[in-house]
This record gives sequence, structure tokens and C-alpha cells, in this order.
Amino acid sequence: MRNVDSSRSPLRKFQAAAINARNALTPRSGLQWQPLEKGVRILHVSEPTASNVPDADVVFATAWQTAEYVVAYPKQKGRKFYIIQDFYNWIAPKDVLEETWNWPLRKITISNWLYDKVRASGCPAAEVRNIPIGINFDQFQLLGNVSNRPKRVSMLYSASKSKGSDDGLKALRKCRERYPDLDVVLFGPSWRFRPSGLPEWADYRGVLPQRQLTQLLNESRIFVCSSIAEGFALPPAEAMACGCAVVSTDCGGNREYACHDVNALLSQAGDAEALAGNIDRLLSDEALRVEIAGRGHRMIQDFTWERSTNHLEEFLNAS
Repeated sequence: MRNVDSSRSPLRKFQAAAINARNALTPRSGLQWQPLEKGVRILHVSEPTASNVPDADVVFATAWQTAEYVVAYPKQKGRKFYIIQDFYNWIAPKDVLEETWNWPLRKITISNWLYDKVRASGCPAAEVRNIPIGINFDQFQLLGNVSNRPKRVSMLYSASKSKGSDDGLKALRKCRERYPDLDVVLFGPSWRFRPSGLPEWADYRGVLPQRQLTQLLNESRIFVCSSIAEGFALPPAEAMACGCAVVSTDCGGNREYACHDVNALLSQAGDAEALAGNIDRLLSDEALRVEIAGRGHRMIQDFTWERSTNHLEEFLNAS
């Protein structure tokens, strides 16, 4: 294992020593939200320069910020790949992202929506492959059936502009006016404190342990996604796996698995009225809700990690 760079500054030397000690003593620390295979090691560095990165067969940039480092690595760091997971103004300016997409790195997108954007930027087809991410079906699964559920709607709430949570709350408020007994449950990402400004009728549960989240989704009739833009949109896909009928904005990446009036109800991003109308449509038509939920649950089963892994191995071996 290589040591991190240090300068003559005592503070920099202390920082380097602390990082090296952490790598030596706790090589799997730092990632609490995602379980890891036993063979995976996390290496903490002060900066991902070539001198701080071990030699390898393959190296991945996972964001535009790290692509700048990876493109400059010498060949002993491995064949260079770039996983493109999102696109919108709050990620980085359009011209900045498109510049990184045209660097000499093999690109992997997680949805056809992103693939089309990368290709439109001028990236040759031979340099990019779309490989949708998978769903953890060991966790997100149907525990009962899609019918006979509480009159409950669940939604991920976030202050991030990209999630469009204010539009989601406007839509839910409108539905509550027609259905005063509607149970609304919000979750994540704040651990301890209820965000200010939430309506009193919304049950906010913060970050839920995986088992509790699966239980909530299995006890919800409808899952609402109000995002403006998503590279893939994982929560609605996980909700489908748990038998929720999904009402969502057409936020780009969810087109990979969500088709309007087939296995979900979609509306234009930013249109709270249309979002409310689709929620109302399922609340007032139980047969339609069960039909949408059933199709969603069946169709999402194609998105396995085994399929994604096979596609990734094929692309790596062909590159």
C-alpha cells in the first residue's frame, strides 16, 4: 500500500500520517450505507493523484471531478473507464460535463437517457456502453401482495433541488384535501431532525434501516417520486420491487424501467398539479393501482445485478 503525499508542513504531515494509519488499521471503514464484500478494501487518500493510487488492471472515474485525475494516470494504473451517473446543472455546467465525456476514457452510462446525452456530445459509440444498475432483490422484495394495503403514500424527502420535494408536497397536499384520511410517510436523508416546513400531517421518519424501509414500501399503496432529473432513479425501482404503484415525474433515467400507463404513471417534472392528478387517479381506482403495481413488480425483476455484472465484464474484456 502506498503512502499519501505529504509536504514539509507539519499539518500536512500529520494529516498524511492519520490517513495512512486509518488505511492500515481500518481498511474497510468509511462506507456505512452500503454493505461490502469481504474482499473489498477502502483506501483513503488526501488526493487521488497517481502516486496515491495502487497499480491495477482497471481504474474507474466515478464522477467528473475524478475523471480529470484518471485521464492523466500512467498506463500501469490500468485501463481507464468513466462511470457517468447523472447530468444536470447542479452537478456541473453542461460544457464542463461534456468536455469530460470526450476525454480518452471508456464511458459507462447507467441509463439510455444518459447514453443519448453522451453520444450527442460527440462521444463515439465505440467508447460508451449503457449498463443499467441493478436492484438488490435480497432486500427489496414483495413480502405479501400488492392489494389490501393501508391507504398510505410514501415519498423520499430531500432539500436537494434535484429531488423536487416541494412539488411532491404540493401534490400530496392537494390529495389530502380530497382524502383527509390519507397517510403520508416521508423518509431520508436527515437522521435525527424533522426538516422545518413539513406539514403536520406528514409522518417524517428520516433515514430508515434497510429492513424498515422494505417494510414501509410493502405497507404503502403508492410511492411518489418528484425528482427533476435522475441518472437512473433507484428509489422508485426499489418501490416497484416491493409492490408499490409508482407515480413519478418523467425525470430522465427512470425511463429505463418506467413506462407511463403500463407499469407507472408519469408526468412532466415540475408539474405538481399533474403529479397530484396521477396520485388521485390511483387512489380513486383500486383496480388500476393493483394492475400498475403488479406490472411494475414483474417488469423490474429484469434489473438484476447479475445482468449488470455480465454486461460490465463483457465491456471490460472488449476494451
